[in-house]
Amino acid sequence: MAEQPTSRTWPEAGQPPRTPSGLFPSGLPSRPIYREPHPVRGSALAAGAGSAAAWLLLFGLLGSDLRGYVWWTVLAGVVALTAALLLVRFGDRGAAVGVAMVTAIGWSTAALAVAVRWSTTGWPLW
Repeated sequence: MAEQPTSRTWPEAGQPPRTPSGLFPSGLPSRPIYREPHPVRGSALAAGAGSAAAWLLLFGLLGSDLRGYVWWTVLAGVVALTAALLLVRFGDRGAAVGVAMVTAIGWSTAALAVAVRWSTTGWPLW
């Protein structure tokens, strides 16, 4: 009986089952290696962080008092996080991480300012 041809060819004895990539010069790794298809780069993260910081600063300067600053910061943060979600889906994930980090820091700063004012004089936002 003749051997059936298969779509997969088996390696000869002593040959690796696939061509090594060169990452592991001693042969094949003993476990699978998973790599991020879209890695976060430092330059993209810095660009996203810088643009988000400028964005929050410009909107924060529109407020004339603490109440205005907080509400403008919340609005700018919502817009920035929407942009970060769009960047995650369609753009650069590194920039999205930078935007999200700076937005979290901006919101935390606004919350801290509200907490300090609240502890001294009363609720400042209404």
